[in-house]
Order: sequence, then structure tokens, then C-alpha cells
Amino acid sequence: MKYLNTEEFAHQTDTRDPLGAYRDKFYFPEHTDGKEAIYLCGNSLGLQPKSAKLYIEAVLDDWRHLGVKGHFEGDNPFATYHEALGEQMARIVGGRKKEVVAMNSLTVNLHLMMVSFYRPEKERYKILIEKNAFPSDQYAVKSQLEFHDYDPKDALIELEPRSGEDTLRTEDILELIRNRGAEIALIMIGGLNYYTGQAYDMQKITQVGHEMGCMVGFDLAHGAGNLDLSLHDWDVDFAVWCTYKYMNSGPGGISGCFVNERHHKRKDLDRFAGWWGHEKATRFLMDENFVPIQGAEGWQMSNETVLSMAALKASLEIFEEVGMTALIEKSRILTGYLEFLIEELRSDRIQIITPKQADARGAQLSIRVINSDKSLFRAISHKGVIADWREPDVIRIAPAPLYNNFSDVFRFVQILREELGI
Repeated sequence: MKYLNTEEFAHQTDTRDPLGAYRDKFYFPEHTDGKEAIYLCGNSLGLQPKSAKLYIEAVLDDWRHLGVKGHFEGDNPFATYHEALGEQMARIVGGRKKEVVAMNSLTVNLHLMMVSFYRPEKERYKILIEKNAFPSDQYAVKSQLEFHDYDPKDALIELEPRSGEDTLRTEDILELIRNRGAEIALIMIGGLNYYTGQAYDMQKITQVGHEMGCMVGFDLAHGAGNLDLSLHDWDVDFAVWCTYKYMNSGPGGISGCFVNERHHKRKDLDRFAGWWGHEKATRFLMDENFVPIQGAEGWQMSNETVLSMAALKASLEIFEEVGMTALIEKSRILTGYLEFLIEELRSDRIQIITPKQADARGAQLSIRVINSDKSLFRAISHKGVIADWREPDVIRIAPAPLYNNFSDVFRFVQILREELGI
């Protein structure tokens, strides 16, 4: 698409947007002037679907009228509520039905996956991660190493960009894996880096990791519902993600987990077991011997919070209508328009550090503010832009294609222009 730096272009593009009507399915916060805020923070917390209240109230009604019978009666029984969510998320992340489950929170799932897939041996005991991974991933990985009596200073290998660069080169990642793969038990990186907005080539990383005998997993907190994913076809061993960002499940919403079907029947994998992961046909016989469900559900521990899952259900129904193909197509055009407008500013106070290639990013541009001047972020926030600041020097802007439009992007850049004094 040929972009134009005019309000009319943004408006006309919005009128032709086949997904434009979905904007009205979400609530937008108001600015202090009573007008709708420019919400560009879906990479941190997605907006509330207007239908979420109805889905939550439906659970409350069943609880009220059915009590404990609601576990197996009603239109959406509590005991099986998670099953449809897993199936819908499987289509979003490119997994098969039995490979995906909704459960727990992200870092809990990451720990549960490392119990099974971090399998250190005498010579192969190290974990590969990005140096600037999200802190929770760093904490989780280091604590797992320490749990196995390894010193993270020795057992943690961190990927760093080349000197003077902000993002990782795929060839450097693959070269490191080939050179040190015999030492690496687990490759565990983010599918999309929270800070730079860089999306990694997960297919190649998985392929080379497996060639070197490594297990490969991804934290898709910023990738699920945002990137074009094919976890099964890429042969990824496991993946975890939260759903409160691009999947709009609400603060602290339920997490998702992918376990490749190759591992479903393995008896040599350790796991922390709980009764909700027990084979459904015999779960209520209360046998003391754990028989895992043959699928990702076999890693469940406890029955989940249905009220939380109801909010996710509301959002996933919208994803089902739209489909990831249409969502990715709009996302690339919309993020491209944001990039075009920012580059038109030609300001020496800001710099986009997210890759330019569409397949190396999602619905996020990270804008570095030269000299770490947070006053710019405060100024645009004062004028009704909801984004976020990440230390030491980045404003993250995320136009979520389900509810953001071209006019949002144009209005944001106009405010940015004013505050830059251009």
C-alpha cells in the first residue's frame, strides 16, 4: 500500500477496512477531557470486549442456579469449560487441538514446562536465552538452574546483539547454537522480544536446535494473537503465553500452553502432577496412581478459574470470526503506516529500534528516546495517548489490529510531532 501523511488518507483507509467494525466490540478508556483515549497499549493489556460481561454473567448465573451441578450441566459446564478455549487458541498459535490447553499463569506454565523439558546431563546442561529477555523469564530460568545445582554464571548462555546494534541477527543465533549446541539442554527464548519488538525466526531456531540435540521452547507472551505462528509444523517442543495482551482476557487472565504431540505419550518426562491432569474417564475414581491425559491437558494440575476463562472466551469468539490471516494482514499494513508516519518526522530525538521487515515484528514499534528523556512520554500521555515506557529509553507503541485503526495512528503521530516541536 502507498501511504499518505494526511488525515483524509487515514479516514478513507478506515472506511475501507474490512475489520473496521470490530472496533465497536471493545471498550476504550476515556481521557481526562472526556474524549476517547488513543489506546496503543494492547501489547501490555488488551481492551475489554463488550461481550465479556455477558460471558462472565453466564457463568455466575449457572453457579447461582446450578451450584455444584454446574460442573457437568448447563450450556458451558465448568469442568470442560477450558476445552473449547484450548481448541480456539490452537488455531491462533498453529497447534493441534490436543497440543494446547488454557491453564495457570505464564510463569507458572514456564516452570511446569521446564520440569519436563529441561533435562540436564553431565555435558549438556546449559540454557540459552536472550540477554534482554523479559525479567520473569530470566528469574524463572535462573531459578531452575539453581534448583538443579548449577551456577547461572556458568550454565546460562545469553544471546546479545552485535556491538552498536539493537536486535539479534538470525545468522548469529544459529551460529551460536551450532557452535555450542552440545552444551545446551534447552533453548528458551521469547518469540517476540518485549523491549525491541523483534520477532525471531522460530522455525529456523527450532530446526537447528533439534539438529544439535536441544529441546526448544518459546515464551509467546507478545507473540500469541499477534504473530503468524505454526508451532506444530515448526516442531516446537513447547510454548507458553499469557492471554491478557493481544488476546484481551483481562488483567491476570488465564495462560496458554502448547506441548508438541511427540511428547504426549512419553513416560520418561518428569512432570508435576495434579488431579486435573489425570485421565478424565477415571479422574473421579480417586485412584492414587496418576494416569496423565494424552495431550497438553495432561500437564494441568488443578481445575481452573472459570470466571477468568469466561473473559477469554469472549475475546476468542471474536478471533474465531476474524481469523489470524485477516488479522495479520491488517496488522502489517497498520504497523507499516505507523512506521511511515514516524519516519516522516525526521526527528533526531527519536529512533525506531524494531526491525523494518514485516516478518521480523508484530503489532509493535519500539521508539528509542535519545538521552532517555521520559518527559516526551509524559507529554504524549498528558494529551491522551495510552502507551508504555520501558526503562531505560523506550516508548512502546502497539496498534492492535482488532480494535485500532489508521486514524488512531495518525492522531498519535500528530501529537508526537507537536511534542517534538516539528
